[in-house]
Amino acid sequence: MLKFLRNVPPVNIQAFVALLFFGVSLFIANIVIKIQSEKWTASPMFLLYLRILLGFVFAASIGLGFYSFAGINILFNK
Repeated sequence: MLKFLRNVPPVNIQAFVALLFFGVSLFIANIVIKIQSEKWTASPMFLLYLRILLGFVFAASIGLGFYSFAGINILFNK
């Protein structure tokens, strides 16, 4: 099933992972906004956890995006 991924350059897969991380960060940001607007309820510690998680996921997406744009492979170093 994953035979077609062998022909894809690793930098392109890294860019796709960066896009996935960006999508996850948008999803987490949407959850944080819903909690802040009191549509959903959550404890302040859980909200803090989500904000910290959002920061790390967003930073990972930016880092992977910059490295893949520069053509540097950091995910699949052998």
